[in-house]
Order: sequence, then C-alpha cells, then structure tokens
Amino acid sequence: MPLSAFMNVFAGNPLDRASDRRSDPEWVAEQLAAPESLGLVLWNGKPLVEDSKDGGVQIAYLAARMTSELAAGPERLLFMGLWQGTAVFAADLDGVADPADGPLTGLGRFEDLRAIAMTLPGTEAGILATAKSMFEWRRRHRHCAACGQPSEVSDGGWKRVCPACKTEHFPRTDPVVIMLAVKGDKCLVGRQAAWPPKMYSALAGFLEPGESIEEACARELWEEAKLKTSKVRYHSTQPWPYPSSLMIGLIAEVENDDAEADQIELDEVRWMTRAETRAMLRGELADAKAPGAMAIAHQLIKAWSEEDSPA
Repeated sequence: MPLSAFMNVFAGNPLDRASDRRSDPEWVAEQLAAPESLGLVLWNGKPLVEDSKDGGVQIAYLAARMTSELAAGPERLLFMGLWQGTAVFAADLDGVADPADGPLTGLGRFEDLRAIAMTLPGTEAGILATAKSMFEWRRRHRHCAACGQPSEVSDGGWKRVCPACKTEHFPRTDPVVIMLAVKGDKCLVGRQAAWPPKMYSALAGFLEPGESIEEACARELWEEAKLKTSKVRYHSTQPWPYPSSLMIGLIAEVENDDAEADQIELDEVRWMTRAETRAMLRGELADAKAPGAMAIAHQLIKAWSEEDSPA
C-alpha cells in the first residue's frame, strides 16, 4: 500500500506479506504448488532480471515450482507474499557457476542490485531488497543464538526455530541514523578517505540499545564533528539491504559551526550553503560531488537545498 511519505529507493515493496497466513505450512505448500504462482531468483545476492520495454530492467519471473526446484529445499526458499492474490516466492542460489548459463539459460541474466536499482521499477527494487535482506539474515543466522545448535526454517522462511531448545528467531533490521546537520543557511557534509574522490555526504551511525533516534543523532554529530544538536526533524527512511539496515533520514539543527572531523569516522567536514549544495547536486562543483540519487543522503541534501532560507 503506497503511503503519503517520501519514497526512497528500495522502499515501496507492494506485496501483501500475508504474515497471518505464512505460519500455516499447508497453505504455503498450496501456494507453492499453484500453477499461477510466481518465483524470482537471486544468485550470490544478484537478482535474475531481463530488459523491460522502457529501456530499463525488470524482474525475470519464473514459475514458482521451478523456483522451488532450484532452491532444492526450504532452507533456500522464501515466501515473499501475494501480488493481487498471486503468491510470489524467491530462491537463494550460490556457487561459482552462473545458473544463467545452466538451468536458467535464456530466462534472464544476473545483475548487481545496487548497479541496476535506478533502472528497475520502484516497486520491484523494493521486492528485491526484501529478498536480499531476508536471505542475508538467514545465511548469517543458521545456528541458534541461545544454544548453538542448527536452526530450521519456519513460517515460509520468515522465522527460524531451534529444534533443540525451541527458541524462535526472527529477522533483524539494524537501525542507522543518517542526518544532515544544518545551521542557518548552511549544512555540514563530510567525507571518508575510502570514498570516491571529492565525494561528500551526510553523517551517519548505528543507533545503539537504549537510545532514541534523536539521542543517537545528537551523539553521532558530537562524536564525529563536535556539533551540539538542538533540534531534530524526520525526513524519510530507506531499507538498505547491505546486509539489512534501515536508514533513518533526519535534518538536525545544531548550535555551533566550529565543526571538527574526528579523524576516525571522518577525514574531513565542510559547510555548504544552499547554493553550493544545489550546484553540487547538479555536478557543477569542481571540488565536491554528491552521493548518487539512490542514496538517502542525496535526498536529504536535496530536500534541504530546496527549502526556503531562514529569515
């Protein structure tokens, strides 16, 4: 269901997750066997896609039963949800040999999700981000965190259960605050040495246990740039399937402008006016480049640059 909020890339998965039905293994099996049910495939985290009529790419859907055969068991199979009543499943493949040169010859090609995200329909980018995040979680959590024994897939792939101690394990999402610090008619951007040359972005950090979003924002701005936060406002969020984060986009008003890079997370910080950020977003600044439009940092900078300057 679309919401009246800013929609970042990887948000907007349109599937009905049918979370009230997927705990019924008989119902899931019926959906998997239905001739109209669909499947999608990821190989080493890359989705199977094909060219679309508009010059972009789209998911190369298969019959769900073929997807099930490729998965070869529940461990690599995921019930994604329903699209207008039609069930959609996903299979997680790995290995050296490209399945597009084997059992999937002529049915599509595997592409890096980050590379093609902007050429996919927005809803399909959301579907694939969900699948990628879920498979990453399952790959990293195959053993029970309580007793160490191997766990088993349940609920169409959305839960793992330990047969030894009966502990139930659910998918995790790591919250990250990403904030554009602003003071008057200027904002602060920073860069890390590992980034592409001249690339500047908003500051970010993981939210820690026991913190509110606002507290995490204030802590990160102080730790990374010695800025004191006075007010925080929400912009939007972005699911980020690398491996499974939720980017919480914020605009943070700060009290001081004597920013100082911590030389750990950041190598450099700089203040920019709205005119400078607009030029940077257009690619017209010789000494600074903005993150790509796929990134929520780009959207934060863009949103602030388009606001009216304070009186």
